[in-house]
Amino acid sequence: MSSALKDALTHFIEASPDGDNGIFPTGIDGLHIMRSTELKMPHAMIYRPALCVIVQGAKQLMLHDRVIDYAEMQALIISIELPASGRVIEASPEKPYIAISLEFDVGMMREVMEQLDTPPKPAGSARLGIFVEDLSQPLADCLARLTRLLATPKAVPVLYPAIMREICFWLLTGPNGGEVCKLVLPDGQTRRIADAIRLLRDNFAEPVRIEQLAAAARMSPSSFHQHFKTLTSMTPLQYQKQMRLLEARRLMVAGHANVESAAYRVGYESASQFSREYTRMFGTPPKRDVAEMRMAAE
Repeated sequence: MSSALKDALTHFIEASPDGDNGIFPTGIDGLHIMRSTELKMPHAMIYRPALCVIVQGAKQLMLHDRVIDYAEMQALIISIELPASGRVIEASPEKPYIAISLEFDVGMMREVMEQLDTPPKPAGSARLGIFVEDLSQPLADCLARLTRLLATPKAVPVLYPAIMREICFWLLTGPNGGEVCKLVLPDGQTRRIADAIRLLRDNFAEPVRIEQLAAAARMSPSSFHQHFKTLTSMTPLQYQKQMRLLEARRLMVAGHANVESAAYRVGYESASQFSREYTRMFGTPPKRDVAEMRMAAE
C-alpha cells in the first residue's frame, strides 16, 4: 500500500533544489513534506488540526504528560490546536524518515459532512484531541495524487480542492469518523473548546481568567476546565504558559528580542521566573538554547 505514496514523495524530494533533509516547501498552504536521515532532538511547536502521515521511519510526540508514538503507514490525526514537542526516533541515511502533513480545511470538512447521506455520529466519550490510526488505502492514494500534483503548479488551484474534499470524505467515513466530525460540529465540545483556545491564543500575554474562557466556550467554569484538560491533557494555565514560551523562543531566535524583553512581551513580570520556566520546558537556559537553534539553522 505504501509504494505509490512513498515513490511520489521520494520523487518530489529528489527533484527539490532545497537539499536532501528538512521541511520542503510545496506551494500549498498547510501542506508539508519532511525528510530526515538522522534522529532529531525534540522540537516544540503549535500543532494545528491536521493529518500527519509517516511513510518511512517513526516519530514521537510529547504532549505535556502524554507520549504518542507513530510509525510507517500510520496517520496522526489532530483535531484541536495543541502545543507539543515532536522528535524523529527512527531514521538513517539508508532508510530516512519521510512524512507528509496536511492541515485541515474545516469549512470544507463541514461541507462534505453536510453532503453525506449518513453523517458520522460523534463518539460519546470525550478523549484527547489527537490520535493515531493505520493509514487506509484510499487516503494513501489521495496523498500520492496530491504529491504528484505539485509537479504541475498551474493544476493545483483546479484539482487540489477536489482531492482535499476526497480526503475529508475518507476521514469522516473511516473508523474514527466519530472523532473527526467533532472538528466541525458547531455545538460540540471540541469546537467550543477551540473557540476558547482562539481567545487564549489572541490574548496569551494577558492574565488568564477561567470565567472568560468558559464563557467563550459556552460552558460553566468547572465543565470547561474538565473538557479542556481532557482534550489537551493540560490546564488552561499550563496551555497558556507553553504558548508564551514558544512565542518568546520565536522572538529571540528571530533576533527581535533579548531574554528580558521577550519575557515581558509574552506576559512575564519576572525575567528570572521566565528563565526558570523556559529551562524547564526546553531543557536549556534561554541564551544557550537560542544560540544552539541559530547554529543549527545555519
